[in-house]
Amino acid sequence: MHQPQENKLSVFQILVFSSLVVFVLFLWQGHKGFSLWDEGFLWYGVQRVMLGEVPIRDFMSYDPGRYYWSATLMRLWGDNGIVALRGSVAIFQVMGLFVALLLIARNARTPNFPYLLLSTITLVAWMYPRHKLFDISLSILLIGVLAFLVQNPTRRRYFFTGLCVGLVAVFGRNHGVYGVLGSLGVMIWLTIRQADKPEFIKRAMLWAIGVAIGYVPILLMVLLVPGFASAFWESLLFFLEIKATNLTLPVPWPWRLDFDSISVGKTIRGVLAGLFFIAIVVFGILATIWVTQQKFHKRAVPSALVAAAFLALPYAHYAYSRADVSHLAKSIFPLLIGCLVLLATKPAKIKWPLALVLCGSSLLVMVHFHPAWQCRASKQCVNIVISDTEVSVDARTASEIALLKKLAAKYAPDGQSFITTPFWPGAYPLFERKSPMWEIYALFSRSESFQQLEIERIKVANPGFILIFDFPLDGREELRFHNTHALIHRYILDNFEMLPDSPNPTYQIYTVKKTTQSKHFGSR
Repeated sequence: MHQPQENKLSVFQILVFSSLVVFVLFLWQGHKGFSLWDEGFLWYGVQRVMLGEVPIRDFMSYDPGRYYWSATLMRLWGDNGIVALRGSVAIFQVMGLFVALLLIARNARTPNFPYLLLSTITLVAWMYPRHKLFDISLSILLIGVLAFLVQNPTRRRYFFTGLCVGLVAVFGRNHGVYGVLGSLGVMIWLTIRQADKPEFIKRAMLWAIGVAIGYVPILLMVLLVPGFASAFWESLLFFLEIKATNLTLPVPWPWRLDFDSISVGKTIRGVLAGLFFIAIVVFGILATIWVTQQKFHKRAVPSALVAAAFLALPYAHYAYSRADVSHLAKSIFPLLIGCLVLLATKPAKIKWPLALVLCGSSLLVMVHFHPAWQCRASKQCVNIVISDTEVSVDARTASEIALLKKLAAKYAPDGQSFITTPFWPGAYPLFERKSPMWEIYALFSRSESFQQLEIERIKVANPGFILIFDFPLDGREELRFHNTHALIHRYILDNFEMLPDSPNPTYQIYTVKKTTQSKHFGSR
């Protein structure tokens, strides 16, 4: 059925190819686009870690792993800029793409570079947004390590699998949870028609020990870094308090599209995106049932397909937690890899048509979102300088950055702090400034006690100006800043005055109340 191993593409060849693909992508769009929102959120954290601050404790952040990864590489390069950050993320992306292609190549009926190339196009189309490539690569690494366990479920591999799951959780606790759920599914699958139950218990214990050891970096931070334990615990309690992991969005079911009010291109993309939302759940259910049936009948199943099957449903939770294309992209890799691995084992008349459909539909949905494609399609990107590097951005982002530069020069010169809230955390690393507030991305409602602590931080920082982006996120009025952070908003109104000539009514710009200070932003 399969060709001898020596005819397969070598591990080194796949690694070189993966590195080349990511390098070409970086050349294509490493200097394209910029987001003051989510990408700025990551950039700020990395800059602060480079200066000795601690994620979660000193600023609102993801889990620490990704910050220390990026900060370590950027410190070696001597560069804290946005392009250097993208370079550090791209190296992590190489690992994810390499593992995905290795899984596909190892299951091919014959060595077939064209199929590997088609699979690569499909995978990189979904590698968006770039500041979330950590999450995408982590999901692929989990598939790889579970496939490694399925291939030969020895004691060492149980321990190694647990070790990897724990380490993945250092980069993202949600990925740790998904890894645990996927591992439990695979381990139960491995016990089917196995009589030696005590041996399974021993191996499961080794897996659990591995998880604990892999998570040691966080445990050491809890024990040794002052203030981290309480901050980490509060970050866990917060999600229990809001009873969600994200701000939810309705699922874009294909039949709910308003076909009369959108273009044909948007209609096609919308329908396909909705079908992919359905597909990740359908695949998770059907693949789990199928690999289980095959196990009962003692039939061989590709190890990567087993791993993808048991991770698909846990990752579907992530897609549906905020049902937009961005979260779909970070959740879809169990489906993609599972399908590509399965098709790789099929005859050409089945493999190629279905693989082409998967690749084509992926491109139709995702190419539109990639920054280099957006600049090419709109032909309206402009070149600006961000952290001493020329970057092409859309006109709106350029105007936002120009506004921030003007405000910083006039009201917060010489390193003085300022506040941009609830969005635009990227404004702080843009000027290498520390945010006066811990909550650099103020999306959720907060308690009065939390807001009071933030007010005390604002008093100490004495910001030169405050920009409130008065925008109802997702069209929800309750998510405007004055509703989610009423106490802080009242403090700002009492102690700062709004400039009357903001260039955009959604930008409420405040400066400290001083009778001698000009009230007009445009004056010099």
